[in-house]
Amino acid sequence: MSFKDWLDILGYAESTVYYLPNHLQEFFYYLEQNHIKSINQITAKIVKEYYSELKERANERQSGALSKSYLNKHQQALKKFKDYLQNHNHKGINIHLKSEQQPTEEKLNVLTIAEIKELFEATELSHTESRFKLRDKAILTVLYSCGLRRNEAVHLDLSDIYFEKERVFVRKGKNYKERFVPINRKNAEILEDYIYEARPEFYQSHLSEALFINKNGTRMQGMSFANRLKAIVEATNNKTIAEKGITLHILRHSIATHLLQQNVPLESIKTFLGHSSLESTQIYTHLLKSIENE
Repeated sequence: MSFKDWLDILGYAESTVYYLPNHLQEFFYYLEQNHIKSINQITAKIVKEYYSELKERANERQSGALSKSYLNKHQQALKKFKDYLQNHNHKGINIHLKSEQQPTEEKLNVLTIAEIKELFEATELSHTESRFKLRDKAILTVLYSCGLRRNEAVHLDLSDIYFEKERVFVRKGKNYKERFVPINRKNAEILEDYIYEARPEFYQSHLSEALFINKNGTRMQGMSFANRLKAIVEATNNKTIAEKGITLHILRHSIATHLLQQNVPLESIKTFLGHSSLESTQIYTHLLKSIENE
């Protein structure tokens, strides 16, 4: 699995997933210029020399040297690469660098079970209308309790909810892999309340097959899900939750981490999340260690 895929699965911001591999590319170019052809040849001295050279490099966009924030991003790339190597059974590389002022290390945020409960409770205040509140609760159920990706939630149809089998059918998974996700009685009740009480109140709801519809009666898109999550977070009035910068993907990471904490076998979590390989799921064991070490 590539470094970029690893960052993506762990749920880092899109900008981080894009820029860190680019910064790493620059580091590899420097190694090449210095005739270092193997990761095993990277020493703390080489890393320090590379970093010293970076500090002296001119800023292409404005006069002067590279900003402290930019230097910290390079550091973060090296540190994350070290974690990536260790996660892939390599001893890693030696990095002993002191962050510049205002470190920009991006923390990977996962919600605690208590914070998830707060989100569910906040759906009582996330909108003035009952139909939107019940829809918000159903959205959380699908994204957290069922661990669906954004695109999978968008493409859910009414017919994909099998109440009698206590299953949700996920048809538009990554690479179009289909799977069934279990739902417990509580989750089923939340979906029932939305489908039978709230959804019929949306404009021309009977004309759409989509599970989640907007006020115009058409299928909700990804951005609308993100906006509703934002409204739910605001409704918690909890500064700690707000500061975590919760995204739809972080709800998926949270359920994966909580399942691991409850000693659910990795193989079962892999099936639940729809991962094609166990390698993707094993990333969460690394994530759990980093959370426990904080």
